[in-house]
Amino acid sequence: MKLSTKARYAVLALVDLVMNSKKVQGKFVPISLIDIAERQNISQQYLEQLFSKLRRADVVKSVRGQNGGYFLAAPSCDFSISQIVDAVDEPIKSTKCDPNSDLSCQGKHSKCLSHHLWIGMEKTIRTYLNTVTLKDVVDQRPMPLSILTHASHNDDTIQEACHVL
Repeated sequence: MKLSTKARYAVLALVDLVMNSKKVQGKFVPISLIDIAERQNISQQYLEQLFSKLRRADVVKSVRGQNGGYFLAAPSCDFSISQIVDAVDEPIKSTKCDPNSDLSCQGKHSKCLSHHLWIGMEKTIRTYLNTVTLKDVVDQRPMPLSILTHASHNDDTIQEACHVL
């Protein structure tokens, strides 16, 4: 499974925005998309599309004019990565199935035998992205301990279940 370019670039651009934010007289100075585009080697036009969506989702605020640009609408710890992914309208999907249909990815039969595996993976990824904030990414914090603890506990449970069989 691969996270979309929109989602990856949105997170990357917002990390850049946070890392380059400055306050003057208690107010954030807007960061231009030209600057972000140059630093991150992302098309300015592509960033304009992403930031338009991020603005509508109240993730960023914009300032127009010659010294215009963007700044976060709230502290970076207030935004989970899943909020950012959702803001740019990118679903986290590992199957082509319509969740509201009984048909398979090919539209011919019932769901495939491994369908629940992939749906479970999507839910796990969503849970993880809900626990990681933009600030965590900026600070380069490791995966939350709760996820690691939960994963290692499940591995032990699986190993025990396999030995019982």
